[in-house]
Amino acid sequence: MPMLDRGLATAGTHGAEVVPPCQHCCHEGQETRPAGDVPDSSLLAHLYLCRGLSTYAIGEVTGLGRQRVTRLLHKAGVPLRPRGAGRLRPLRREDPPGLRQLLADWYEAGRLSSPQIAALTGIPERRVRDRLRRYGFAVRTGGGWNREDRRIVPAEVLDELYTRLGMSADEVGRRLGTSRNTVLRSAHVLGVPVRTGGGAVPVPGPEEIELVAALYADALIASVLRARDIPPAPPGAPLWQRFPDPVPLTVPLVKDLYWGCGAGLAHIELLTGQPSMTVRGFMQRAGIPLRHPGGRTPFLRRWSASRQAAEPSRPSPQAHEDPADGLHRTRADRPGRPEIRQE
Repeated sequence: MPMLDRGLATAGTHGAEVVPPCQHCCHEGQETRPAGDVPDSSLLAHLYLCRGLSTYAIGEVTGLGRQRVTRLLHKAGVPLRPRGAGRLRPLRREDPPGLRQLLADWYEAGRLSSPQIAALTGIPERRVRDRLRRYGFAVRTGGGWNREDRRIVPAEVLDELYTRLGMSADEVGRRLGTSRNTVLRSAHVLGVPVRTGGGAVPVPGPEEIELVAALYADALIASVLRARDIPPAPPGAPLWQRFPDPVPLTVPLVKDLYWGCGAGLAHIELLTGQPSMTVRGFMQRAGIPLRHPGGRTPFLRRWSASRQAAEPSRPSPQAHEDPADGLHRTRADRPGRPEIRQE
């Protein structure tokens, strides 16, 4: 097999130079221990240059000491590699022609994964990912928490079903064959206003929220992001397009956003580009405790209170009634109170 040198100056050869075959290459596998005290220097050179053996391995094959092998190779004019340089490597094949365009068509346009491309081309997956980075392609994150392969409901579909027709997130999900969380996550990341108070009990406060804009408008969150030079990423695109390079998670950043600002895991996802499950796993590894599940986050309660304070007060239906009317009502006549009868 033709061998490539490591390209070291002390070896006296260039990195792309192939070692020429010698007389012993025609009798590969027939090397024997040299007879007598005068070993064949050409055999040692063949073992060192052609077969790529180290001086230790040559000593084991020939029965000579390593130092003696080194002296004989020097005497024969064989350039020796420095210790630790490693053995000679086989001549590697060139990449298939058109591999860059193939990766662009399959990986970027077709959204195929690197294992799928490896199965179709016969190239090892590790080499596929290496070529993606070498050719400058943005490699997608792997695993079940990746950001790029998430399903996104288009903005025009949300505007038609959710905004104009007034369907709930559950109804939109059933119509499209997806989950409620996917509908709401798509609406938040694309900047579609989401109705609040969707539970069985109406919650007082603003009726709609544009979550990304509300997060960046919050004073506490804005101060944390400014202190760490994290620029805002406006809504209107999927998460992986808003954050081609996600913001690295650090313990101070996550603590400030989660406990200092009262943001939730989904909110940190929208602010950093890191999936919420990645944020949860980071907090568990870092020993950052989680709030009890259920209820609104402190950020949403703060946002709702600020919006209520900014809106003009709405007159209640009883504001136009005569205050004296209530003085003459019996307990049974008062609204909302059951009548209590004496037996």
